[in-house]
Amino acid sequence: MSDYVVSARKYRPSTFQSVVGQKTLTQTLKRSIESQKLAHAYLFCGPRGVGKTTCARIFAKTINCMHPTLDGEACNECESCRSFNEQRSYNISEMDAASNNSVEDIRQLTEIVRIPPQVGNYKVFIIDEVHMLSAQAFNAFLKTLEEPPRYAIFILATTEKHKVLPTILSRCQIFDFHRITITDTIEHLKYVASQEGVVTEEEALQVIAQKADGGMRDALSIFDQMVSYTGGNVSYSAVIDSLNVLDYDYFFRLTDLLLQGAVPETLLLLNDVLQKGFDGQSFITGLSKHFRDLLVSKDRITLPLLEVGPAIADRYGRQAALCSPDFLYKALEINNECDLNYKQSKNKRLLVELTLIRLSQLQRPQDVSDPSSSPVIQKIPVQPMQQTASLTQQTPAPVSQPPAAVPSPQQPAPQQQNNTVHITSVYTAQPPKETPKPTLKGGHIPTISIRKNQTPNEQKQETPQQEQHFDTPFDQSKLHEAWKAFAQHIKQERVLYNTMLSCMPELKNATTFEVVVDNQEQLNRLNEKGAELLQHLRKDLRNSYITMTVRESEKQERQRAYSQREKFEYMVKENDFLLQFKDLFGLELA
Repeated sequence: MSDYVVSARKYRPSTFQSVVGQKTLTQTLKRSIESQKLAHAYLFCGPRGVGKTTCARIFAKTINCMHPTLDGEACNECESCRSFNEQRSYNISEMDAASNNSVEDIRQLTEIVRIPPQVGNYKVFIIDEVHMLSAQAFNAFLKTLEEPPRYAIFILATTEKHKVLPTILSRCQIFDFHRITITDTIEHLKYVASQEGVVTEEEALQVIAQKADGGMRDALSIFDQMVSYTGGNVSYSAVIDSLNVLDYDYFFRLTDLLLQGAVPETLLLLNDVLQKGFDGQSFITGLSKHFRDLLVSKDRITLPLLEVGPAIADRYGRQAALCSPDFLYKALEINNECDLNYKQSKNKRLLVELTLIRLSQLQRPQDVSDPSSSPVIQKIPVQPMQQTASLTQQTPAPVSQPPAAVPSPQQPAPQQQNNTVHITSVYTAQPPKETPKPTLKGGHIPTISIRKNQTPNEQKQETPQQEQHFDTPFDQSKLHEAWKAFAQHIKQERVLYNTMLSCMPELKNATTFEVVVDNQEQLNRLNEKGAELLQHLRKDLRNSYITMTVRESEKQERQRAYSQREKFEYMVKENDFLLQFKDLFGLELA
């Protein structure tokens, strides 16, 4: 039978000095032993595989050592150390709370606590996964944990401290173990490889350390798996193939394509990644990490944050020089947006493809002369205790001045009443700025028709067609019809839909109407759709000079119905068919 022992057990630390990545905690424990200031209860908490149980065993062994060394370690020669190493010590008891979590198990433990140690000074009880104890078991354990015999020391270990009762936490000294860094993990794997005669590559150990996610036990388990897979020659290519990890090269190639704006090649590379069995979210997560590493590579101050091998770090430095910080900031923002929306997306591949297309457009210059730009937000000076915002929608306006009958939209000055701040949004029609017409050396612009070929004479006869502008009168009922029609288009937006049905517009003059909402949330929702709503109303009512004012109602304007009759009268104002329904069936209010 083979005597093979996995690396996680074979190279398990036996001294404080050999514990990896927890120097501060081990130093604290050693000094407490040297000064003979030992607590009766400890709580070791932290992620899996970071040395909680290992440190508990070393601590229990060291406090019972009869001849400790000058540096505070166990001698491994006295009877207590030999019995511990041979796993026959009665001074150290371990209990797995995951399978022994009942009140009866705790009662048996308290009975054993009464027996003093035969060899050594202390009896140490290590309770692993203590958070698995039931509430009744915790309560049964409280008295013993608070006032144990002078020779009894309890060491509780858990990965989920938040599940331990506060009454237990208050009775323990708490030691928080942190994840082991990638650098420490790689150094320990190099030591194990040298002891086992295994040939490794720096990049291969880097991938193993990242896959372990801060747990040394996981790292050693993956290392053993790679040694078996490669036959003792752990290479980078073998590791990424076995662990199904995306190669760095994919992200370097993809970034080059994004900088070139090569959309087809980018989509083909994504298809190659998906065909290898990787899901879209893992791809986006890896790409986000790649952009983050490029960002930290641009400054020497942040270079320590780049946890990769020397060869990969040099490649990051070369590509980071080609990327502007603005590109990396926007790319990270787009990737984060895709990551957040991935689970809710019905077509996940399309979402990732659209993300890559957006990333490939980041390097293209913006066309600032595009007349179809978004509405311009103009700020109006804020009066005391008042806040006003104006958003101008660019809409066509006639070349000549509007008729005198059409009043110029003016923003009413909001009045301060009852110390209430009212926010008013005004949507007005502004004439568009004239954009310069492109000209050629010939003095005219040749037009092209897809229906038939045109001669130069025909082209000269064509003139640009001017846009039409309307000034059709409308009344309150037509305004309400157009208002409700728009509400049906955004019915899926329940808050805005209900707001538009409950807050109907009121016509102030020939082209200006006002909307009074009940609260700030309704005002914000209506402001978000203000430009689109105004464009719809102007088109539906065939009037290019419509102006909309939105404000929050004042306290005296807010009416609330309390009795059944008041509620009914309020509903009748909204829908007069209720009154006909009541009279038709002869109904009376209770």
